[in-house]
Amino acid sequence: MELIAFGKTGWGDELLIATLMTLAVSVTAMIIGFIFALIFTPLKLSKNKLLNIIANFYTTVIRGVPELLVIYLFFFGGSGAIMYVASIFGYNEYIEINAFLTGAFSIGIISGAYSTEVFRGALQSIDKGQFEASNVLGFNKLIRFYKIILPQMLRLAIPNLSNVWQITLKDTSLISVTGLVEIMRQSYIAAGSTRDPLFFYTLAAVLYLMLTFLSMKLINKMEIKYSKGFNGY
Repeated sequence: MELIAFGKTGWGDELLIATLMTLAVSVTAMIIGFIFALIFTPLKLSKNKLLNIIANFYTTVIRGVPELLVIYLFFFGGSGAIMYVASIFGYNEYIEINAFLTGAFSIGIISGAYSTEVFRGALQSIDKGQFEASNVLGFNKLIRFYKIILPQMLRLAIPNLSNVWQITLKDTSLISVTGLVEIMRQSYIAAGSTRDPLFFYTLAAVLYLMLTFLSMKLINKMEIKYSKGFNGY
């Protein structure tokens, strides 16, 4: 237990901070992913072929490329792109992108591709009669979306979004390559310092499982809330 004690004698405080960092990156990435999903879901459902091609290109490429490669592209390629633009204005010094922002944004883009498909499937699963009934009742588009479409979409999307959340949570382990100290990076540092990799990597697994378990409890409550009147709830 001395290894996970708080203070100078153990790694407890460092691992706690790393766990909070993992959670912060995951939540930020999910928010970014939702923003991308809100942009690209209408494009996927649009009758405009060009918009369909753009949305399909985004979801196909991001889901087809390894997550680690996406992170590398944004971390190293992003710095290069910013430095190139800066050089045009006469600034030739090295520019390093913030590791937290890079990690959250790159994982958010990955999350957004999966969330886009989830929202698309959920919207297409809503009975067309719901749209027709709202038009007959004279609801404007804003009221129709927030009062009729959104609650039903969430009911259908939440079970699949729970899978997206788990993917996002686990993908945070990949951003250790950027130098951001989250669970995986801190476990690596602690394992190297104490020469006890089995203990710290096992502890990392326990921390990930704990975050997954607690978050799934919350998601299950949301699923029950939005499923009232359906499936026996």
